[in-house]
Amino acid sequence: MSELVEHVDERDRVLGVVERGEAERQHWPHRIATTICRDRAGRILVLRRSETHSRFPGYYDVMVGGAVDGGESYEEAAARELSEELGVREPVRFMFKFLCREGTSPVWFGVHEAVVTEPLIPDPGEIAWQGWLTEAELCEVVDQRLFVPGGRKALRRYLESGSGSGAGELGAE
Repeated sequence: MSELVEHVDERDRVLGVVERGEAERQHWPHRIATTICRDRAGRILVLRRSETHSRFPGYYDVMVGGAVDGGESYEEAAARELSEELGVREPVRFMFKFLCREGTSPVWFGVHEAVVTEPLIPDPGEIAWQGWLTEAELCEVVDQRLFVPGGRKALRRYLESGSGSGAGELGAE
C-alpha cells in the first residue's frame, strides 16, 4: 500500500490526504518529521543514507525522519521514525519548522531534538553508516561532503537557534 501524507499549503494547513509519490510528482508540499540527535556529550549524530534509499542515496544527513502520516502530529511522527530508523525510544522535543523547497518536492520540515542514551540499532535499509561529531567537526565537513540539502538547512537553523554552542558557525544558507 502507498504511503499516505497530508498535502498542505504554504502555511502548513491541511488541504487533503494524498499518496506521497503523487505529492512528490506534483510538487505538492507535505510534512516531514525529523530529529537531530545528540549524545550525552553534546555531539551530533551524522549518518550516511544507504545506497538503496529512495531519496538521496549515499548522502550524509543530520536528520532522522520521514513523512508524517495523515492525522499524525509532527512529534508523533518524529518519535515513530526515531524508533524505526535507529531502534531507540527517546523523548523528542519540537524545535522549529520551515518550508524547504530544495530536494524532491517542497516539504515542511518539523525539526526536533533528542538526546540519545540508548545504543543505536540502525535500519540498514535506511542507514549505511553513522557517527557522532562535535559541532566543530560537523561544521568542517557539512559543506565538503554530499549532504541532503534540507538537512544542511535544518542544521544551520538548529545551530543558529542557540540549541548548540556553535550557533552561527555554518554561515549563511
